[in-house]
Amino acid sequence: MPAVLIDDVYKRFGELEVLKGVSLSVEPGQVVALIGRSGSGKSTLLRCINGLEAINAGRIEVAGHVVDQDPKKLRELRKDVGIVFQSYNLFPHLTVGQNIMLSPRITQNVPTAQAESLAREVLAQVGLSEKFDSYPDNLSGGQQQRVAIARSLAMRPKVMLFDEVTSALDPELTGEVLLVMEKLAEAGMTMLLVTHEMAFARNVASTTVFMHQGKIWESGTSKEVFANPQTPELRNFVSAGAK
Repeated sequence: MPAVLIDDVYKRFGELEVLKGVSLSVEPGQVVALIGRSGSGKSTLLRCINGLEAINAGRIEVAGHVVDQDPKKLRELRKDVGIVFQSYNLFPHLTVGQNIMLSPRITQNVPTAQAESLAREVLAQVGLSEKFDSYPDNLSGGQQQRVAIARSLAMRPKVMLFDEVTSALDPELTGEVLLVMEKLAEAGMTMLLVTHEMAFARNVASTTVFMHQGKIWESGTSKEVFANPQTPELRNFVSAGAK
């Protein structure tokens, strides 16, 4: 059974049709990179997968959950699907540990001692064991993004979504975040990521999906997509961005 099944999905914002019949199947443990120019529908698709945007037609199923806008069903969906954005969205008045412990305690009624143990475990996973008692303002952008990833991991998700998580970071900090994501991929996490990091897509993602004008224009193994683009649109995109 696919971890993510997207079947003929359409999404409009008013008169603007952003997704135009998108279909995609993602197997457990697969890492899928969504690439394409701004406005091609990549981030909208990711938000639809997590129920942050309601689709107008089609069907999305993630980790056994049919995505719809019923609040109870959305809560259950988000226990199994983590999402990390470009902005870290950490609570500045809480320590790193408290930020990570919050969701397991509130949504899963995890006892405080167990939540703390879990927070320390996922912090170690992203290489920030020593920052448990630090406040977000005392961390670099890369460290804050790694904390945001740890916060999602604390929910023990079956699928992780990453929406251009490195686009606000300088190259050095980008590298440390991508390294964490690469380790997650190696550990078998099912991941969909919107990224402009072409080298990461080519070398880490098992599959690359090129979106153009609200449609999946081309898709295949990352090696195939980058080595042998089939359309002028992808050839132009790769030659401009895949240095």
